[in-house]
Amino acid sequence: MIITGHRGAANLVAENTLLSMQTAIDLGVDQIETDVHLTKDQQLVIIHDQTVDRTTNGTGRVAELTLTQIKQLDAGEGQSIPTLLEVIDLVRTQSPTVILQIELKGPDTAEPVVQMVEDQAFSQRVILTSFVHSRLVETHRLNPNLRLGALWTQPPADVCQQAIKMGAEAIHINHQHLTAELVQQAHQAVLKIRAWNPDTVEEMQQMIDLEVDAIGSNRPDLLIQLCREA
Repeated sequence: MIITGHRGAANLVAENTLLSMQTAIDLGVDQIETDVHLTKDQQLVIIHDQTVDRTTNGTGRVAELTLTQIKQLDAGEGQSIPTLLEVIDLVRTQSPTVILQIELKGPDTAEPVVQMVEDQAFSQRVILTSFVHSRLVETHRLNPNLRLGALWTQPPADVCQQAIKMGAEAIHINHQHLTAELVQQAHQAVLKIRAWNPDTVEEMQQMIDLEVDAIGSNRPDLLIQLCREA
């Protein structure tokens, strides 16, 4: 089972911070999921929301703040909001194998993210994902060799066909909407299927029993322990 730490280890450490990423790596995850937005001065930063209000001691829209302004904020536990480059550097130096799942959360992020992972020679260690599937289509156009995962909360009936059409290699589905039939359909279509975000042992075990290819969780510690006991 491939284990993904959601926003690092979001329910253990302040989400999407370098400390959260380091915690996930230290726990032994296979992958780290994170989110990217562009600042006012077109810098790629790691944050889930469109605003800094929920996760920092500041207020305002990410797109209306400069990197300098964002770096002055406390993202929890004394951590700052990291840049994508800082996260790439951390993953590269702390693990030879961990894969970085980058969700194209903000608008206009596809091209600069592709450019950065290419410039950093990191293309083989990323999976780019999005709920906004036009961003994946653009990513595939820019670099058809990058791995893509199409995100859904509740999948449509033709989820596999849609994923293939946009160039994705995997579908990422909310665990509450995953079924054995959907797992079978994905595998028959030669797609990987990844579950997000079971956070209790019971929910995790259900996903393991469904034989999904990967599980992302805010509690990677519980998931790792469960898989070790299996």
